[in-house]
Amino acid sequence: MVGDIIGDMIIRLKNAGAVGKTQVEMPYSKLRHAIADKLVAAGYIEKAEQQGKKVQKTLVITLKYENGRHRIDGVKRISKPGRRLYTKVADIHRVKFGKGHMLLSTPAGILTNEEAKAKNVGGEQLFIIW
Repeated sequence: MVGDIIGDMIIRLKNAGAVGKTQVEMPYSKLRHAIADKLVAAGYIEKAEQQGKKVQKTLVITLKYENGRHRIDGVKRISKPGRRLYTKVADIHRVKFGKGHMLLSTPAGILTNEEAKAKNVGGEQLFIIW
């Protein structure tokens, strides 16, 4: 059993893109699905859909490629199970000079750094992706 489902998810996406896979399948959770929806909106993955019923639900993510190159260049987990890192809205900055995104878990749901700034809300820094 994996203790860090978010870290497991982002590493699966990065590794699958590195070997040229088109889809990644993982156990379903509402948190994973919310993160995948934000990654679709940010343009890092093609689509995310739930398959199966009840206990056997899976999340199938279709990866996105541009000119034969995987859209995700790198990921870095910020807040880990052993050390949670929270940030105020004033401390939210651009990632990789605007070429990347930070995903945050906020009272308004899972948001990117730009959305959190616009909604004037801080929260737990999950990871950065570029």
